[in-house]
Amino acid sequence: MRPEKERPTKDLGWHLSCHLTDDHVTPSTNFMPSPTAQLNIQRVDARTGSAEILDELRAKLSPDGDVVSPRGRALTEEVFGQPLTPVQVVDKICEDVRGEGTPALLRYLKSLDKADLTADQLRVPAEELKAAHAAADPVLLESIRRIRDNVAEFGKAILHQDVTIQPKPGVTLTQRYVPLRRVGVCVPGGAAAYPSTVLMTVVPAQVAGVKEIAVVAPPTPFGAYNTDMLATCHELGVTEVYRMGGAQAVAALAYGCDDVPAVDKIVGPGNLFVALAKKRVYGTVDIDSFAGPSEVIVIADETANPAFVASDLLAQAEHSPGSSILITWDEGLIESVYEELVKQLQSLDRSELTLDALQSFGALILVRDEQHACELTDSFAPEHLQIETANPRDQMAKINNSGAAFLGHHTPVALGDYAAGPSHVLPTGGTCTWAAGLCSNSFLRSGSVTEFDQTALTNIAPDVIAVAEKEGLTAHAKSVSIRTSE
Repeated sequence: MRPEKERPTKDLGWHLSCHLTDDHVTPSTNFMPSPTAQLNIQRVDARTGSAEILDELRAKLSPDGDVVSPRGRALTEEVFGQPLTPVQVVDKICEDVRGEGTPALLRYLKSLDKADLTADQLRVPAEELKAAHAAADPVLLESIRRIRDNVAEFGKAILHQDVTIQPKPGVTLTQRYVPLRRVGVCVPGGAAAYPSTVLMTVVPAQVAGVKEIAVVAPPTPFGAYNTDMLATCHELGVTEVYRMGGAQAVAALAYGCDDVPAVDKIVGPGNLFVALAKKRVYGTVDIDSFAGPSEVIVIADETANPAFVASDLLAQAEHSPGSSILITWDEGLIESVYEELVKQLQSLDRSELTLDALQSFGALILVRDEQHACELTDSFAPEHLQIETANPRDQMAKINNSGAAFLGHHTPVALGDYAAGPSHVLPTGGTCTWAAGLCSNSFLRSGSVTEFDQTALTNIAPDVIAVAEKEGLTAHAKSVSIRTSE
């Protein structure tokens, strides 16, 4: 789950009824939607094609951040006097906050968020956190506690422990893990409130032993003024909550200022500007990932319930933008799922946005067989992978690249989004070929500890000296020989 993603600003050039028709992949006419269809999601017969299908979608989901949308152009001209690209906007904001500190932070909160705050209003007072908790729905708080326990139980089970070995007499080698001192958590708050993001970021950090956790949320009714979000922070024992969002909040966390101490790592989702700012400050601080729009690939066979599959595709498209892709080798399932998509769309609160995402970033793909499905999925490397087949573990064993996988007909991605245990903060944009999702270990720093006695040093000294002298680093060699010479 990646809430509050900024819609890609690049002109994607997709017509609502567009289909992939390159030299390698030509959709069968049997898979073209009818002229009267209410949903023009692309259908692709990939039985004679290859991974170019998903390459096209991957390219269209890339958050390049180099083109200004009309709305963005108007805002940047208003604030900066010229139509800067998102990258230029982020560079300017980060440099100003780094150089000026709190005055620049407050200035951007006013110009970009329309929040006229003073320095002493940045941090949410303890009494407001307490009041929000008192006013919160008791049923919600009970759910928050149960989810906290689920996330904590998983986090503790996988938490790295110090490892010590004694490979030879007199030699002790340890790999130890220590929690980060201070982390910042970005919680979105533009279009909806996200107490789930607080849970999925704060609890893993607490399990790791992080003592200082600063939560930032935009100064909006869905952000730092939202009762549910503030109540969740209070329930988890978070005492530092700041009314700030966007690139300016990321810069303040990374560089620090009079009113916001710098952190060691910044985690949590956000829009394009938050993602670009996190990318920019990486190196000054650590970050979790550079994330783009949400993604799911559903692999399904003839045992799948079309209604279930459709609901899973809609759940991801609901983020808008969100990429929802069905891959199946059962030809009949394509039409059944399509009919369910049309039917279920009618009842969604965000039906218009969801429809737009399905038509822009969705696909129903027919493949040759199970092996072909796994190969295509691995090439796309989706954020979420849902396998609704007779033997989902068989397919899972053939797929290396996914941020989080959900197996079986009764394991929707929404379980991971909200309550199962693993964090919903996951790598997107194909980066899960090398990146990992957020977890308790993300908040640990590892380091080695080495200890030799005199005899052990004497035994290993010739090897150290031989290599050091070959490299011309005679001082290194001397630091060993001086301890072993008679």
